Amino acid sequence: MTTSQQPDAPKPVAPKPSAVTPAEVPPVAPVAPTPAYTSDLGEAKQFAEVSDDGVVTLLDGEEKVEVGQVPEASTEDALAYYVRKYDDVMTQLQLLKQRLDTDVSNQELQKTLDQIDETIAARQLVGDMAKLRDLSRQLRNDLVERQAKLQAQREQAIAEQQAAREKIVAEAEEVSGQDPDKTQWKQSTARMRELFDQWRTVQKTGPRLPRATEDELWKRFRSARNTFEKNRRAFFSQLDARNAEAKKVKEDLIARAEALQNSTDWGPTTIQYRDLMTEWKKSPRASRKDDDALWARFRAAQDVFFNARDAANAELDREYEANLAVKEQILKDAEQHLPFKNLESARATMKDLRARWDEAGRVPRKDMSRMEAAMTKLERNLTDLEEEHWRKTDPETKARTDSALSQLEDTIAQLEADLAAAEQSGDQKKIASVQEALEARRQWLEVVQAAGE
Repeated sequence: MTTSQQPDAPKPVAPKPSAVTPAEVPPVAPVAPTPAYTSDLGEAKQFAEVSDDGVVTLLDGEEKVEVGQVPEASTEDALAYYVRKYDDVMTQLQLLKQRLDTDVSNQELQKTLDQIDETIAARQLVGDMAKLRDLSRQLRNDLVERQAKLQAQREQAIAEQQAAREKIVAEAEEVSGQDPDKTQWKQSTARMRELFDQWRTVQKTGPRLPRATEDELWKRFRSARNTFEKNRRAFFSQLDARNAEAKKVKEDLIARAEALQNSTDWGPTTIQYRDLMTEWKKSPRASRKDDDALWARFRAAQDVFFNARDAANAELDREYEANLAVKEQILKDAEQHLPFKNLESARATMKDLRARWDEAGRVPRKDMSRMEAAMTKLERNLTDLEEEHWRKTDPETKARTDSALSQLEDTIAQLEADLAAAEQSGDQKKIASVQEALEARRQWLEVVQAAGE
């Protein structure tokens, strides 16, 4: 008799078949329904002995284990009661195997398997115990593999989570490390908000990082955000100061422009406004809104002056229209004398034209340049004639011309004599050479005579 069959061991008493309930096993998470395992009662008989008084003994390999007694039951019913307990355990093992593919934690599945193994070890059931143990061992091995797989997945998820956080931190540090004077603050501020939102989203949806890694990354991210915010506040503080200084400078220019706007001293005031505009262009810029408002005020002061000046000039121009008609007629009369040929006559004509021109008075501003250009053209004609006359009557020039004439005349006389001698001798080559030289000297003589006239 085996240890489990010693006489002093108390016999477990089973309830009546009508009161039989399945063996208690730990609850499991809901999964797809699994068909209950059902043993063939005929096959199950090879794993049990049933006495006439209803005592059921499990045949577990070489061991015999008394599992209980079912009083007032037939042999079949007594055996069926403990076979159903076996089937319950087998069903739980199969269900546990199915739950390996769910998201139930490995710890929970391990706990369930431990409880099932306790039931198997108690051997208060009838069936192929080796099969139960093999399935339990396989499930335990599967749990080990599942744990390793889950651990690898978790490590991968943590690595991805860390990479995502580091990417966010690196960009935040890049944004915060920009030169404040070159930073696009609106876009950069929006991007820092987006990075913070990304941080929170990744933190909520991903696995937790190791505490040290989490703290280090958050410290860097927080430092980048604080640096960015510090630079942003400093930049806009300086910008506000520059804007205030720019407004002060331009307010002064506006005050000076407004002080001149009612002046009727058109020429000097126009120059002063030109100088004010130069100062305005060199002055620092305020904010877009302030600068536009300040420019509108400065421009309004200028408009008051220049509109008044333009109105005054327009009135003068209307008065000068008659003068323009007179000068137009003077120019028309002058065209009859062009081009000037006689110096004395040209001088007399221009003297008369100048007198009439000055007497006619001013013309409208828009016609001034055209009228002055036409008069300058007449003066240029007279000046050219005077220069030509001087060139011809200059004593030194005349002396040089007379000397050249004398030399040419002597040369021509000599060439004429040479030509006569060549003709008498019949030297055709000499005749051609002398004729060519003589023709050239006669042309030079005509040019010099014309220049001296």
